[in-house]
Amino acid sequence: MKKHLARTLALVAGLSATSAMAQADLSEAFLPMFKALPSEVPAPDNELTDAKINLGRQLYFENRISKGEKLSCNSCHKLDAFGQDNLPFSPGHEGKLGGRSSPSTYNAALHIAQFWDGREPTVEAQAKGPVLNPVEMGMPSADFVVKVLKSMPGYVEGFKAAFPGEADPITYDNFGKAVGAFERKLLTPGKWDEFLKGNKEALTAEEKKGFATFAKTGCVTCHNGAGVGGHMYQKLGLVKDWPGLKDNGRSDVTKNEGEKSFFKVPSLRNITETGPYLHDGSVKSIEEMVKMMAEYQLGKQLTDEEVSSIVTFLKALKGTPDAEYIKAPKLPESTPETPKA
Repeated sequence: MKKHLARTLALVAGLSATSAMAQADLSEAFLPMFKALPSEVPAPDNELTDAKINLGRQLYFENRISKGEKLSCNSCHKLDAFGQDNLPFSPGHEGKLGGRSSPSTYNAALHIAQFWDGREPTVEAQAKGPVLNPVEMGMPSADFVVKVLKSMPGYVEGFKAAFPGEADPITYDNFGKAVGAFERKLLTPGKWDEFLKGNKEALTAEEKKGFATFAKTGCVTCHNGAGVGGHMYQKLGLVKDWPGLKDNGRSDVTKNEGEKSFFKVPSLRNITETGPYLHDGSVKSIEEMVKMMAEYQLGKQLTDEEVSSIVTFLKALKGTPDAEYIKAPKLPESTPETPKA
């Protein structure tokens, strides 16, 4: 890791010293740090079968697993809005706001962990959290969620198909596995992926210049890999204290004071569509976010031209999900026995 970081910083230094024409050429040296999106993100303990994915899609859109039957995963992570809701904080079942901004579920299975503080290791584990959170979906217990699902014949059949051979397939862990299986194919390939695969005409000259500026500035140090971020934790305010920061970030999870103000580095895929920015939604525009990241994370003051160039590249990271895959499914019918929280 140290050797990789040293090489990256050396490349950044070299790129900074070159002419504008040479920048575009030298930026090619950074391309091996990135990968095109896969068709799915496999898990060693969660086989991605059609039956499991189809069940997970239903559960993602299911609002009967929230108190008052008001919310589903899709309420805060809207699949027709790049996997989030464009709000600083999302309202829960009583209208109360959560404590952090809802990140996108698109491409999330690629990440090192889930939530801003990385408190859950996988999308399967993450899916189980909001349902029981008293501010968010507000269900009283995992057992109650299972009771709701078992009351509907459509889900009884769906879980049997998704988890064949299990005597009692409707469990809360299997709920998480089904939703996780669906999310492992929530990917948004675009022109950036075509470029990485070798089609050098996939990006315009201005987008290529934007990538060179992105690399020269040093953004690639943290924003790399298939997700263009999401693969590491970093301190917010690395070289200069971040203004007004109150959230302890990852240290509240690890109890390690050395990780205070550390957060998971966000993926930059679709970033121009998913504002406001940061864990608290405090930065409204992508231009302001780029300026602040350069100043507080890298110790650099960018010109308006440099900011505009980087934003041009970031727009090229916008991708398109499979429209059929994210279409809202028909949900099983309730029965007189279906309980309500």
